[in-house]
Amino acid sequence: MPTFTVHEPPVKDDAPATPERFVFVRDGFHFWAFLLAPIWLAVHRLWFILFCYLVVTIGAAVGMNLLGVPSPVKYLVTFLIALLMGFEAPSLWRWNLTRRKWKTLGFVVGEDAELAERRFFAHWTGQQADAAPPMPPSAPVYSTPVRRGAPTGSDVIGLFPEPGQQR
Repeated sequence: MPTFTVHEPPVKDDAPATPERFVFVRDGFHFWAFLLAPIWLAVHRLWFILFCYLVVTIGAAVGMNLLGVPSPVKYLVTFLIALLMGFEAPSLWRWNLTRRKWKTLGFVVGEDAELAERRFFAHWTGQQADAAPPMPPSAPVYSTPVRRGAPTGSDVIGLFPEPGQQR
């Protein structure tokens, strides 16, 4: 199940940030950042990262042309840069938010962005009212294992037969 980090914009003029401006960044591989990195970066307004991406890709292309690198290697390098973008897109996005003084409020798990937002805001509104955070109904209750007696030399761990018995 995907994990999302929640980011709050910086507070201006002592007014709390409106929840509509919160950003949820999904962890994991971003397919569109892999396939169309410059467009994905522009849509998410990651201008500095877009500039760095263009410098790296153009620099790699010019460097490989000057060195006379064969075409399959050029395609492989381009593919690896795109793959790196797909995997690192959420980290770069979070880094950019932190650089712009956004505050990370936490993380939430949800099947999609809408469910993650619902879960986060249900917990966040309860926390704002100084209420105890709600426990999910499916949370398992664990107890500590109980040992009856001191360990002996004939103790067996796991699904093995008792020592000294026939198989």
